[in-house]
Amino acid sequence: MDSLDRLSWPAARLGEALETLGRRSGLGPLRPPGAAAGPAVGPQDGLGTWIEAAAAGLGLQAEPVEASHGELGALLGRLGPAIVRLPGGMPRFVALLEGGNGSVRLLAPDLLVHRVATDALRGRLCHAIEAELQDEVNDLLDSAQIPQRRRPRTAAALLRERLQPMRLHLGWLLRESPGGRVLDLVRHARLGRSLLSLAGAHAVGYGLWILSWWVLGKVALEGRLDAGWLLAWALLLATLLPFRVLVTRLQGGIAVRTGSLLKQRLLSGALRLEPEEVRHQGLGQLLGRVIESEAVESMALNGGFLALVALVELCAGAMVLALGAGGWLHSLLLGAWTTLALLLAGVYLGRRGEWTATRVEMTHDLVERIVGHRTRLAQEHGSRWHEEEDQALAGYLARSRSMDRAAGVVVAFVPRGWLLLALLGLAPAFVFGQASAAALAISLGGSLLAYAALQKLSAGLLHLMGALVAWTHVAPLFRAAARPVPAGTLRPQLGHEAGRASLASRPRGGAAEEPRENVLDARELGFRHGDRAQAVLRGCSLRIEAGDRLLLEGPSGSGKSTLAALLTGLRQPDSGVVLLRGLDRQSLGARAWRQRVAVAPQFHENYVFTETLAFNLLMGRGWPPTAQDVEEAEALCRELGLASLLERMPGGLLQMVGESGWQLSHGERSRLYVARALLQGAELVVLDESFAALDPENLLLVMRCVLDRSPSLLLIAHP
Repeated sequence: MDSLDRLSWPAARLGEALETLGRRSGLGPLRPPGAAAGPAVGPQDGLGTWIEAAAAGLGLQAEPVEASHGELGALLGRLGPAIVRLPGGMPRFVALLEGGNGSVRLLAPDLLVHRVATDALRGRLCHAIEAELQDEVNDLLDSAQIPQRRRPRTAAALLRERLQPMRLHLGWLLRESPGGRVLDLVRHARLGRSLLSLAGAHAVGYGLWILSWWVLGKVALEGRLDAGWLLAWALLLATLLPFRVLVTRLQGGIAVRTGSLLKQRLLSGALRLEPEEVRHQGLGQLLGRVIESEAVESMALNGGFLALVALVELCAGAMVLALGAGGWLHSLLLGAWTTLALLLAGVYLGRRGEWTATRVEMTHDLVERIVGHRTRLAQEHGSRWHEEEDQALAGYLARSRSMDRAAGVVVAFVPRGWLLLALLGLAPAFVFGQASAAALAISLGGSLLAYAALQKLSAGLLHLMGALVAWTHVAPLFRAAARPVPAGTLRPQLGHEAGRASLASRPRGGAAEEPRENVLDARELGFRHGDRAQAVLRGCSLRIEAGDRLLLEGPSGSGKSTLAALLTGLRQPDSGVVLLRGLDRQSLGARAWRQRVAVAPQFHENYVFTETLAFNLLMGRGWPPTAQDVEEAEALCRELGLASLLERMPGGLLQMVGESGWQLSHGERSRLYVARALLQGAELVVLDESFAALDPENLLLVMRCVLDRSPSLLLIAHP
């Protein structure tokens, strides 16, 4: 333990440890440090927030890591780079570079790398929880009269069995942010080196294959076919096998790493899209993006591998043709024919794009019809359901035939047309007898090699063109990942628990600690939707003080919901400023803003997830919940008149709800949305037309609850 203490970092130097570990691990290039030297909070959740913020300031991503007691040793052997917190009173951390071969490499505060046994680090991490059970285990060993020499192994086995399900929080794994520069991500994943190795391995293997056939052809033409030459041919073929195995392994590794990078990048981009960018897209359009993202990965990888292999084989074929009867003219013909293949692939690209656009549109329409099936049952006769579908299907089939014709030209005409052109190129030398039989055989062999390469190239081009078309649909997600995190989104000084504690100290339903204290101040707000010429808000100002209960009324389309979105940070104003206790959103941070201003959006913009009722209630509060969180959620549900619902559901708060679970009525959903907003413990609660579906009795019940539990309230409703 003493050695680990000497190699550990104090909390005051944790920022330096993160930066140094990132640089020594080859992550980056790192941005200049933007965080403090060390965290100012002690709780686990607050510390995690600080580390995530400090890593984001460096351009990295910190991912929490946990493991069960049984798998801890194996995980430490492959973990890194990571910040691991040592258990104890004062928080101390070890900077783990990498593990393997029964030891881990730690970066010490003296900036030197030290190797420590994995078991030593594991023992330090598990010492506290194992010590609690040590007396119980010793008593059990005594009662069982286990011999002294067998006690250590028996005690270890008992501890593993007893602590197997326990989850241990180890620390945070560092990796490059998915939104970083593409070249940096590729470099860190070592894709460039793997691609060069793949091309080299295939080139060597292909050269051995050509050499084996050259040996066989030489001895056959010279009439020297004996056991020695046949053995040499067999040895060349046997030497080829390891290179084929290496090529397959490299392809698999590249596919896994590339797919992982692409998925992480697209997911990061999807999470950074603004609400305005997705609010006008239907489920079918979003599903189409998911489908096209899968097409990008599969088609790009398959097409890329085939194109790379074809390029190597075309180069080899051109060299063989240059040695044959046709000379360099034959090689130039191959280059010209390859250019023609690329042009034909461009024609296929255009037709594939038209076909994909039609297919995505049909997918969108189909999903919309499925979602709205109950409405169509009530409002539209069944004989009219498929009128537009038949027209769309006819257009889809026409574009499919056009695309298939273009694909047939690339797949069938390009390789077979080359064979005809190659034979025509050999015709003069064959007719006039200007070349030897060996030269003619070399040219014929080179033509066949080029034919096989063009077959691979044709298939690869079709895959790549499909990937390019799919890319047009997912490129916005890919580019969105590169958007910088807004200043203040993660702030090291504000932890989740710290924010929660400050809110919990407020008296429920009464005035603030200082009466009439200003909570929110909106000044001269202006906003215009991107697809409209006229602004929906102009010069709007609003002040909300602690304890206020405000009612905002207005006709539909007057901008009430837009104002609510601006106050809660879901949208950014085009002009003006919103201040929360004197701080704007950039200064306070998006996370802290959401903790202090909670909103229940309109019914059509809210959702019940197919999860437990507890998850839907507490999703804005952190997961998994504590026992106190669950008790408070149940009490609030009963206060909102949902007691009968809890009694009907077999699982209570653990009952699955949503589209694929227990179906909630319109009024029950409305009260769930209100409870979700209240449970966030915010200083200001904004309810956007949340009472429209309630009957008078439940409306009175919910209003009393909301007024009692909201420190400050803004209620939006129709007149």
